[in-house]
Amino acid sequence: MNLKRLGISLFFIFAFAEIGIAQEQITGPLIEGFGNTYTVPAPDLPVNTTEDYKVVFDIAKAPEDPASLNLYFNTIARFLNMHVATGVDKNRLKPVLVVHGSAAFGLLKNKYYKEKFGVDNPNLALLNKLHSLDIPVILCGQTAGSRDISKDKRWEHTTLALSAMTALIHYQNLDYALISF
Repeated sequence: MNLKRLGISLFFIFAFAEIGIAQEQITGPLIEGFGNTYTVPAPDLPVNTTEDYKVVFDIAKAPEDPASLNLYFNTIARFLNMHVATGVDKNRLKPVLVVHGSAAFGLLKNKYYKEKFGVDNPNLALLNKLHSLDIPVILCGQTAGSRDISKDKRWEHTTLALSAMTALIHYQNLDYALISF
């Protein structure tokens, strides 16, 4: 009887061993320090490494804690890292950020962010890495106007659009897939 219980216990221990073990996050390979991902061995939906991944990210929310990185900005780093790690050439990845709403404050220069929130802008390091990869960061002009984010106050690589709606329509008309948060 005890041997039977031991056998059943061992079966369940080995059968479900992976459930209790969290996978380790990996960083990079394209943007180190941001966009950690998990390895997904043999996904049922395979990644096509020969197609372009044109995507416009609609980002409207900021974190509650102004000292925290905007996780929606970090998602772009995740998008890049996970696809490069699976063999997609970085030149096939074509993300665009369209920023509006409270997320727009993440595009402030450090001086103005610190004046507003009392802390350094935690988004600038990531934004600079995205810029080094020629990834457009577009600010809604309506948000900029309503939240007093003038050209002299915003991160120098920000592109201004008439509105987030205009930018989103523009990129969707260019066959970019929309990912909205």
